[in-house]
Amino acid sequence: MKASDADILIIPGYTNSGPDHWQSRWEAKLSTARRVEQAEWAKPVRADWVARVIEEVNKSTRPVVLVAHSLGVPTAIHAIPHLGEKVKGAFLVAPPDVANPTIRPKHLMTFGPYPRNPLPFPTITIASRNDPFGTYEHADDIAGAWGSLLIDAGESGHINTDSGHGPWPEGTMVFAQFLSRLQG
Repeated sequence: MKASDADILIIPGYTNSGPDHWQSRWEAKLSTARRVEQAEWAKPVRADWVARVIEEVNKSTRPVVLVAHSLGVPTAIHAIPHLGEKVKGAFLVAPPDVANPTIRPKHLMTFGPYPRNPLPFPTITIASRNDPFGTYEHADDIAGAWGSLLIDAGESGHINTDSGHGPWPEGTMVFAQFLSRLQG
């Protein structure tokens, strides 16, 4: 599959992805990409965020590929049982440990725990060894439960602008390779 063959849904996390974030750059570069906008970025409500993902998938006219970062990952995962067969794959980056009671802000725990069912389409999970919002071991555990290919991003922080991942060329290459293997 090529990017032009799919609706690429960008699912940011808590407080959205700023203009220099890799998700915003991908959205600007990929003609078929669009952001799943949330009514309340700073006070996320799981049911509302999940409903927006479902709504955007339902509006899609082409096969869908989800591109989720941080709190966007549990949002996407909780939406999956309601998405039907339009979604062909998901690219999941920096999944936070939303069941960890030390997570801040604390209301992010309302997005946990993650369902552990195998996912119904191909996925890649990319995790860092020093992400302040989730351990690599946690990412390995949930990716294994989902049947997702886990990619070790080394010591890359939260894989966001703060950790130096604005352009993120390595992510672009992995995403392009992932897309090329998906069936429309």
